[in-house]
Amino acid sequence: MRTADRTFAVAALLIGVPVAGAGATAQSARGQTDAPRAIPPAGAQGPSINIGSLDDPVGLEQQLRRLLRGGGAELRVTVPHGQARLGDFSLGARETLTGNLLVLRGDLDVAGRITGNVVALDGDIVLRAGAVVVGDALAIGGRIRDRGGVVQGEQRSLGGSADSPATAGALRTGVTRGAGLAGVLFTLGLLGFGLVLFARPNLETVSDTVTHNLFRSFLTGLLAQVLALPTFGMLITGLVLSVVGILLVPFVVIVFVLLLVTAIVGGFLAVAHAMGETRLRRRMAAGVMVGSANSYRYLLVGLGALAAFWMAWSVFGWVPVAGDLIRGAAILVTWLLGTAGFGAALLSRAGIRENFAGRLIPPEALTDEYLWATPQYGVTAAKRPGSRTPTRGL
Repeated sequence: MRTADRTFAVAALLIGVPVAGAGATAQSARGQTDAPRAIPPAGAQGPSINIGSLDDPVGLEQQLRRLLRGGGAELRVTVPHGQARLGDFSLGARETLTGNLLVLRGDLDVAGRITGNVVALDGDIVLRAGAVVVGDALAIGGRIRDRGGVVQGEQRSLGGSADSPATAGALRTGVTRGAGLAGVLFTLGLLGFGLVLFARPNLETVSDTVTHNLFRSFLTGLLAQVLALPTFGMLITGLVLSVVGILLVPFVVIVFVLLLVTAIVGGFLAVAHAMGETRLRRRMAAGVMVGSANSYRYLLVGLGALAAFWMAWSVFGWVPVAGDLIRGAAILVTWLLGTAGFGAALLSRAGIRENFAGRLIPPEALTDEYLWATPQYGVTAAKRPGSRTPTRGL
């Protein structure tokens, strides 16, 4: 009986070993087929592919093609300061890959962050929203599909159409910027119409102040920008030092911010009003029929002129150098005009004081001698009736 048991155990052992080994081999084969695998480092046996510099994409493609043709079943390659993958590869939104990445015969789906260059051979590079590639991106035999990601370096594709900011990405970015600009203009237009409807004299006074004292308004606005934070700090410090003032700090902060925003926005709208009025009056003086001239139209014309720079940036912002120059010019012009409007609002006390608006009649205009000695509306000055020429003493 013992002999039979031993014989059965030996037979089971001899049969079970190869079956288990076959199952493990099949499972390993399935794992290599279904999932992307990392290409083992070449060491002294495989070639080294340097993708730290992508200045010669054609030469890199030829090198990779030769590698794939002569790699055989066990492909081995070394990527300095990075790694290589065979087949499709994806990087999650919260994942970070340090160094360069080479993907062969597969798509690269990036939603996380890669700190080096990325190269895909015979596959696409998909940049999801939130994806960041610090280096360059090169797709050989595929294309770069931008879905909201960012490539801080250069994007290129060989043998495929690049769906990058140069094409669809640029159009989408331009449409987004244009929509944002339209929203800002619509908001400013509503605020301007409200000012014309409820505070038209004040708006016109600030606008005239900008027109007649542009340089003085700009200096006042520039000085106010420099002193705004120190003044606010001194005000809060003075309130904190007193027991009752501590309770007033939240209200003072809210009032100060509201007054500051009102002065800046109101001054900017006054500048737009002044620009539109000047433009329409010049056209009317040239004999051009411009329709009814009113404050609403002045605001629309002025806001349209101010938006011209930002519209140019929305359209041509994707151009590497020109886009930055246009954006810088738009920011500079907006700041200059906004500073001048802010200063005009302060000089005119939000449109209450007309000293700098060019509307006040000089004191001598109220005297009888000034009225008779000054030509009125093109009429030649005449001598005052009943007056005689004074004689000089001998």
